[in-house]
Amino acid sequence: MRRRIALLPLLAACLSTLLTGTLGGAQREAAAAETRAWPEIVEAAKGQTVYWNAWGGDERINAYIAWVGERVWDDYGIMVRHVKLADTADAVSRVLAERAAGKTEGGSVDLIWINGENFATMKDNGLLYGPFTEALPNFALVDFADKPTTLVDFTVPTDGLEAPWGMAKLNFIYDSARVAETPGSIPALLDWAKANPGRFTYPTPPDFLGTTFLKQVLIELAPDPAFLQQPVADDAQVEQVARPLWEYLDALHPHLWRGGKTFPASGPAQRQLLDDGEVDFALSFYPSEASSAIANGLLPETARTFVLDEGTIGNTHFVAIPFNASAAAGALVVANFLMGPEAQAQKQNPEVWGDDTVLAMAKLAPADRKRFEDLPIGVATLAPEALGPTLLEPHPSWMTRIEAEWQRRYAR
Repeated sequence: MRRRIALLPLLAACLSTLLTGTLGGAQREAAAAETRAWPEIVEAAKGQTVYWNAWGGDERINAYIAWVGERVWDDYGIMVRHVKLADTADAVSRVLAERAAGKTEGGSVDLIWINGENFATMKDNGLLYGPFTEALPNFALVDFADKPTTLVDFTVPTDGLEAPWGMAKLNFIYDSARVAETPGSIPALLDWAKANPGRFTYPTPPDFLGTTFLKQVLIELAPDPAFLQQPVADDAQVEQVARPLWEYLDALHPHLWRGGKTFPASGPAQRQLLDDGEVDFALSFYPSEASSAIANGLLPETARTFVLDEGTIGNTHFVAIPFNASAAAGALVVANFLMGPEAQAQKQNPEVWGDDTVLAMAKLAPADRKRFEDLPIGVATLAPEALGPTLLEPHPSWMTRIEAEWQRRYAR
């Protein structure tokens, strides 16, 4: 889980050498835009095997991906192989290694679940296929007006190089049988942890939930959060803006589960600690996760959800296609299916996953809107108006620095 910290600077260094060396600067250019008609793409995809590299740390999500595989096999004759990742950067490094070896086609990664710094790295260095989203029929159904992060990934324009797949918003799960009053801010969380030693923790960065917790603290405590929307200027700026984060964590860690000397490896691991009664809170990116976990026997019936008063971080997650994908046509078909009403409604069902849709209900046919209207809400799911403001993600360059510094300070 820690390899991404060392990997991303290494990727940048290797790419700098690679792109100015023997392969030449022209290799930086992304592939040409996808211009084939949709029926032609579907025909080319028949019989292909799509190696989909996606995080494999949650069995509910793994089961959903398996369902996607069954559906696209039935409808399109495409085989989906889920390559389960502990860290998305592992797939990025594979694409980089193939490019360094001159493998410009026949790559091992066909589709990748991606966002944030991994997308920025691949986009900046011409490692992505496309633009391709305009070729996908279901892309027209996306809610660009009310969900603008479907077009901007951690401040970086997507430019048609990745297809939106789901919406995420940080929230906290707690057991209402043990916790009567929840904190409403990051400073209040510190006060709560001091009053309830050992009852809070967060996943180890660079796990995406652990990193998001760092971002939440950083945004709430930074002298000027607007700095975070721009690329890092220099080390002095990072030191100044992040100083409140490190002071906060230094004060928080002695009061964490196991004295802050060890951290759960992932969100599901922290959720298990909540279910076991070892901690009182778990972090989640899916507002329906508590209800989903109750439905799947992973949390008690008394689990509930809360958010912070001034808002929590939200973003969109995507799928992208590497420039040298072996089954690009098949990957396009899978990406389109993932944005379709059937797949989006299945994913939003809290009994399946509970991940919010990227689609605009007003753009859907009545029968497709009904798919969403008929979904169970779940006893632990907050109403949309109760989720509070959505805070913007920092530019990816901030989190590369922050994660590396967290490792230096706290990893054991």
